Amino acid sequence: MTTEQLEHSTGQLKKEFTLRSAFTIAFVFISPIVALYGVFALVLTSAGPAGWWAFVIVLVGQLFVAGVFAQLASKWPLEGSVYQWSRLLGGEYYGWFAGWAYMWSLMTAVAGGSYYVASFLPVILGTEPFGQTTKILVAIAVTAAVTALNAAGPKAVKAFAVLSLLAEVVGSIVLGVVLIISHRNQPFSVIFDTAGTGGADGGNWLWMGLFAAVGFVGWAFVGFESAGAIAEEVVDAERNVPKAMVASLIAIGAVVLFSGLALILATPDMQAVVTGAVQDPTAETAQAAMGNSITKPLFVLIVIGFMASALAAQTSASRIIWSFARDGVLPASGRLSKLSRRGLNPLTAILTAGAISMLVLCVGVSAKFYNTLVSFSTGGFFVAFAMPVLGVLMHRLRGRWIPGRVTLGRWGYLVTVVAALWVAFELVNIVWPRSPQLAWYENYAVLLAMAVVALLGLFLWYQVRDKVARLADSSPPTALLPTASDGL
Repeated sequence: MTTEQLEHSTGQLKKEFTLRSAFTIAFVFISPIVALYGVFALVLTSAGPAGWWAFVIVLVGQLFVAGVFAQLASKWPLEGSVYQWSRLLGGEYYGWFAGWAYMWSLMTAVAGGSYYVASFLPVILGTEPFGQTTKILVAIAVTAAVTALNAAGPKAVKAFAVLSLLAEVVGSIVLGVVLIISHRNQPFSVIFDTAGTGGADGGNWLWMGLFAAVGFVGWAFVGFESAGAIAEEVVDAERNVPKAMVASLIAIGAVVLFSGLALILATPDMQAVVTGAVQDPTAETAQAAMGNSITKPLFVLIVIGFMASALAAQTSASRIIWSFARDGVLPASGRLSKLSRRGLNPLTAILTAGAISMLVLCVGVSAKFYNTLVSFSTGGFFVAFAMPVLGVLMHRLRGRWIPGRVTLGRWGYLVTVVAALWVAFELVNIVWPRSPQLAWYENYAVLLAMAVVALLGLFLWYQVRDKVARLADSSPPTALLPTASDGL
């Protein structure tokens, strides 16, 4: 595919995003509030306070993935990121399934964020906790609100992202500073304490404890790639998108590590948290430190953070759908690829993404629904991440990789190998059934959900396979020739 052929899809979307706004979108997608509060209880019950190291492990692993993605975004700054990168590396069929996995991961993440918001609203409203049916209905309403914001256009998205950024500063950084200075209840050495997790004798802590926590934390450090999903809407995307992706991940990582440490050190009763007697250690710790008056403001900030994260995830999902439809490889591509007249916004794709997230919420009949959403969404992200990473690795092994503006030089090969090993490990780690005491369908819930999405994808792909084949014939993947400057 020549440069001219690649430009078949550029020029319609407005370049509404600068480096700063692309960074903000990626930042609020990952969100320190979502990254920490969304999995904090799961991490502590899995690995105890030593589970803090799970955040360190995942952050380092994801930085290698971000290094690969930065090179891809610089070389191909195309709307649809993972989908477009994968098809240019491995062909149309390879790219179609990568985009399919990524699309569903994003829409499931929106459902998970909306469900979490519904869980917190009763505290803010001063009502009794919602029953499961009410919680699902409220989550659907939250998804509808997120969809309406997205449909309003990039300006509304950017405005809400800025509001979320302010909430992140107060809810994560300020709260962390107050806790670590004035309300320490645990010694610093507690982050080396497993607190009896990992089996009756704690002897299986590494696999059952720490690695389980690493699986949950995987959900906390995805979203940095969302800057790539809107690449054609970013000014000077070849340079700004890679910067936004890497910078957002580093910034989030620093905030989460600090805030997580502050919360652990301020926890009054660690054993109660680890055993699950305290279901919301974040709120309980903040309340114990600063009184009941802090609870509602903190939950308001958490709700804003989760809604902004869902908003950014849906923005990415709609761009993936639009990118698919622009290539004509989805049913009703003509409608899905249309842009609104005023804002040149992919409105139909946005509404479709919102509707599918609502359908996902409709299957939430169990109180453990949120855990399954987190695990499935994380697994889907790592499937989607693995495909372009492995594509780059194969081209490097064959000496066919030509970098764009961003190149890691002789370090590029090592970064790609480590990124490939990391995503493979994390994917296995996420789907591994660790709870034989549960019913088989609960133990294998993530694999079952992934199988359903894969079968649905195969069915849909069968309907559009001729269109995918024609696209492959008309625009084959780029011929990537060896280059000595890349250090192979």
